[in-house]
Amino acid sequence: MTVARPFIAFVTATTAGIVENLFNPEAMNKKVSPDLSCPVDACCDGINCSPGEHKHHHTFFEKLLGGFRFAFSDLWGDLAGWFLVGLLLAGLITVLIPDDLFGKYLGSGLPAMLLMLAVGIPLYICATASTPIAAALILKGISPGAALVFLLAGPATNIASLTVLTGVLGKRATAIYLTTIAVSSVFFGLVVDQVYGSFGLSPQAMIGQASEIIPKWAGLICTLIIVFVSIMSLFSTIRKYFKPTVAHIDQSQIDDRLAPLYHPESAGCGPT
Repeated sequence: MTVARPFIAFVTATTAGIVENLFNPEAMNKKVSPDLSCPVDACCDGINCSPGEHKHHHTFFEKLLGGFRFAFSDLWGDLAGWFLVGLLLAGLITVLIPDDLFGKYLGSGLPAMLLMLAVGIPLYICATASTPIAAALILKGISPGAALVFLLAGPATNIASLTVLTGVLGKRATAIYLTTIAVSSVFFGLVVDQVYGSFGLSPQAMIGQASEIIPKWAGLICTLIIVFVSIMSLFSTIRKYFKPTVAHIDQSQIDDRLAPLYHPESAGCGPT
């Protein structure tokens, strides 16, 4: 599953792009302006200085430090909340749903994948939160292929993103995007189930034994690091929401009001 998920996502995205270009060749002629601004500390906008000149502004260690700063502050700050939601939902599924419910009434096959597709397309959930939920569903009897459909369709589509895509790219591009994701996820879900069946693999047993790969001391240290980074990121995000806003002051209005002080004659006053 670790190998299949990013590989299938890559194939699905590439297929959607190729199909869109085939049905809408005029869009290929549109020029795209890349963002050339400095990602380390925004020292230049990439317009006034060329990329060749800008690459000498920072050392390798400054770039490395900027990457770690972005990963543990901005990036993880966006993911930490969703990761917590995913863990909570996975825990509820594990505790509240009987072990044989999905295996008895749903299990594997095309019906299970179509149901996961129907749940995943309108649901607003990120890739980070969907991972523990999919793991909990597999433990309850869902096939790996059906879980893969949820992992692909859930983060890639939701009602809000489809509405934005329709307004930005148009109805045809949105229909191609949605159809490609639906067909590809179900097709590759069937392939993954076939692979598990051919090799005689039990996903429930593999998930149950996954924690034995990592030593307990390493798992404890990593857990403490993730908890600490998550708390710091969530605290920073909450502080941004409750931070008092400062009213924007238009500099032109200030200049207009101060103009009589510097030029009295413009306000009807005589020379002093």
